[in-house]
Amino acid sequence: MAVAFGPEHAPLEQRQVERAVEEAAMHAPKPDLLIFAAFQFDPEAAKDIDETNLPGTTLLRVEMNTDLQTDDLKKGRTSNESFWLIGQPEIKIEALGNDRYKVSVLGFDYFSLKSGKRVSGGRDQIAVWLLDTDYDGRSLFPRQVFFPLSKRKHGWEKLGKALRSSIDQELIKAYEGTISLPFKAGEHRRVAVKIVDDRGIESLAVRDLGNQQ
Repeated sequence: MAVAFGPEHAPLEQRQVERAVEEAAMHAPKPDLLIFAAFQFDPEAAKDIDETNLPGTTLLRVEMNTDLQTDDLKKGRTSNESFWLIGQPEIKIEALGNDRYKVSVLGFDYFSLKSGKRVSGGRDQIAVWLLDTDYDGRSLFPRQVFFPLSKRKHGWEKLGKALRSSIDQELIKAYEGTISLPFKAGEHRRVAVKIVDDRGIESLAVRDLGNQQ
């Protein structure tokens, strides 16, 4: 295997992914695994790792626990996990007609180092998710933001009560769910969904809307 570590105080960027893939392709023999380990991943770098097809080599994203940056914490409990394998969110896109769509977040998968198995995370484990309804392939611009774990005394519900008549209470309830508001396809006909689970781990899914109207 080959491991590419990201910088200490910045996200792992797309150019590093390109260089690592080029080097792995030229290496003889080629590594079975090309692992990218970082505290943060640039959205485009994360997309490239997930979508790059390098025959004979599997590309994996591993998020490092920020506790590793703190001497006192990294000497703590043996149960602490220093690394997490990241999977893409599972999403569903529904065509509503007239080139309008709706996105649902169904859950996510991650690899448990304790059990050695893949674990499925449900909607009730998503702290926040962001939807870019017209993803340009470079920068994630959240046009809708949801807080499924906010419950009644936190997040949008709390903001809605504070603003009272200045805000639509029906929208407040919608933004606490895992189903987006209807939206019209944008110029790039592509959406991006970024979730943060209840452990603080981020993952990204990018999908084309195609030509269905």
